[in-house]
Amino acid sequence: MTGRTRPFAAFEWMIAWRYLRSKRAEGGVSVMTWISLVGITLAVFALVATLAVRSGFRAEFVDTILGANAHVTVYAASRVDANGQVIRTISDYEAMTKRIEAVPGVTTAAPLIKGTVMASIDGQNAGVQVYGIALSDLKNIPRIAHSPQAIGNIDDFDKGIAIGSGVARALGVGVGDHIRLISPDGVQTAFGTSPRVKAYEVVYIFSAGRYDIDQTRVYMPFAEAQSYFNRDGVADEIEVMTADPDHVDALSPALMKAAGGNVMLWTWKDSAGSFLEALTVEDNVMFVILSILVLIASMNIISGLIMLVKNKGRDIGILRTMGLTEGSILRVFFICGASTGLVGTAAGVMLGCLFAIYIDPIFSFVNYVSGGGVWDPSIRGIYNLPAKLELADVLKSVVLSLGLSFIVTIFPARRAARMNPVEALRYE
Repeated sequence: MTGRTRPFAAFEWMIAWRYLRSKRAEGGVSVMTWISLVGITLAVFALVATLAVRSGFRAEFVDTILGANAHVTVYAASRVDANGQVIRTISDYEAMTKRIEAVPGVTTAAPLIKGTVMASIDGQNAGVQVYGIALSDLKNIPRIAHSPQAIGNIDDFDKGIAIGSGVARALGVGVGDHIRLISPDGVQTAFGTSPRVKAYEVVYIFSAGRYDIDQTRVYMPFAEAQSYFNRDGVADEIEVMTADPDHVDALSPALMKAAGGNVMLWTWKDSAGSFLEALTVEDNVMFVILSILVLIASMNIISGLIMLVKNKGRDIGILRTMGLTEGSILRVFFICGASTGLVGTAAGVMLGCLFAIYIDPIFSFVNYVSGGGVWDPSIRGIYNLPAKLELADVLKSVVLSLGLSFIVTIFPARRAARMNPVEALRYE
């Protein structure tokens, strides 16, 4: 065979396939091939599943922030009134709200009253944060107005209050029950400040998907909140929703100008930025660790191919004397190793995708077997372990696994190609 053969010819694939499925008694290493295959499959599965959970957790966490909280909060700068008291309320909140809503990129703006009180019923108490807001503005908060687990009718909001599901559990109340809200800053009397106590009917119970929100938040009609917290004619802040929360910082100059100056802005990135940065660092570290795991699994291909080359030394010598070039021998053994990496990667990606798709029943089974308590929402913030398949994450896993598998395969394949046929046949 003196002519040059095209790379990866049919006979090269045939020889590689015979070597892959040969038994140990025939000089093959089928056991090592299976070990390499399983190792790569599990490593890629772990990588894809981890990246999916990472993406899902970040997406769910950010969605609960953007879906139940303002993208930008406008505060008035502190000032001193005629009585020498420091105040930070907004007196012209209606005009300021209209100016802010006119800013391109702003979807809604809503004046707000905030206050921390105690909720009580039949000896059960819970500290809650009250948000005074108009019904029309409450309906613009996606995670509150469109909560899948909501109980009651949000249109009845003006007749009572809306509370989080965690508050409802802590107090043991449902729709139609009346709870007392107790504020230490009540009516001023000759004997000092008297606590303000008032009962309200629960007309709506929501679940925002965040433990800390559901456990503490209560919504009250805006006019009632002004009266309850002694904020007649003023608002504490203005909450702004934007069309593109990821680029909210670019709106800051326009929002400052529309607000008329002497205000401060607080974006959702200011409140959650440090946590998201910590998640990014954790994501990078996990990717590096799991990449090392894929590398270790790929190294099994080297040991398997080295044993295959050693056992097939006589065959290599015969093939070389028949006219096969070094390149053909290299490609035969490269196909052996690369095929293991390719099949293992495909199986790992398939298992990882199935894990991400069926994560809810899988997690429920794990939680049942372990007796419950695997996922604590009070620590992790959200109620379930989410997973989100991203094409970029899957492609990264595939490229990493195949790249490492192909690279480590080259070294034993080159050793086989450079084997001297005379030395290989000397003792045969």
